[in-house]
Amino acid sequence: MGNVGLLFVGAVLFLNGMMLLGKVTPRSGAVFNLFVGALQVLTPTYLVIQASGDPHKILAVSGIYLFGFTYLYVGVGLLMGLDGTGVGYYSLFVAIVALAYSFVNFHLAKDYPFGVIWLYWAFLWLLFFLLLGLGKESLTSYVGWVTAIEGWVTGVVPAFLLLSGYWKHPSETAIALGIFGIVVFGALWPLTRGSRLAARSTEHAHEASMSG
Repeated sequence: MGNVGLLFVGAVLFLNGMMLLGKVTPRSGAVFNLFVGALQVLTPTYLVIQASGDPHKILAVSGIYLFGFTYLYVGVGLLMGLDGTGVGYYSLFVAIVALAYSFVNFHLAKDYPFGVIWLYWAFLWLLFFLLLGLGKESLTSYVGWVTAIEGWVTGVVPAFLLLSGYWKHPSETAIALGIFGIVVFGALWPLTRGSRLAARSTEHAHEASMSG
C-alpha cells in the first residue's frame, strides 16, 4: 500500500515541478496536491493501525505524514491565495527530519537506497525552504527542475520497481542514486544560471521602481 502512495508522490512532485516552471497553473495543481496529500495521510494512518503497536513498523511509515501534510498545505495555500512562507518554514522542518530518517534507513533498517532517497528529499525540501520561506525567487527554475526530476527518481521509478518485484541490488542502487543526484543536480545549477540572473534583474528593477 505504501508503494502505491510512493507512485503518486512521484506524480505530484512532477506536477509541482511543472507548476514551478510555469507549465501548470497553480489552481489546477492545487487540486492534485489535495488528492495526494489526503492519500499520504490516510495511508500511514491505516498502516499504523495495522502495525498493532510494533514500533519498528510505525517508524517505517511515520515519515509519510511529512509529505502528506506538505501537499495538503500546498493545495490549500494555492486555492486560498496564501503566501508561501508557512510552507517554506514547514519545509525546513521536513528537511531536518528527513536527515534523521536517512540515518535510520542507513544504520537501522540497512535500506541503503532509501537512505539515499531520504537525502534527496532533505535536499529538495531545503530548496523549498529557500524558495518559499526565504523568498529566493531566483531559484524557481532550478527548484522546478529538481522537483520534477525527483518525482521520477525518488517516486515513480522506485515505486514501480517495488510493485513489480524488480527492486534488487541495494548497494549498487544506492551508489547509482548518489552519483546520479550529484551529477544531475550539480549540472542543473549552471544550466539554470540564465533564469536566475533574469529573476534577479526583475527583482532589482521592481525594487528600484518601488524606491522611486
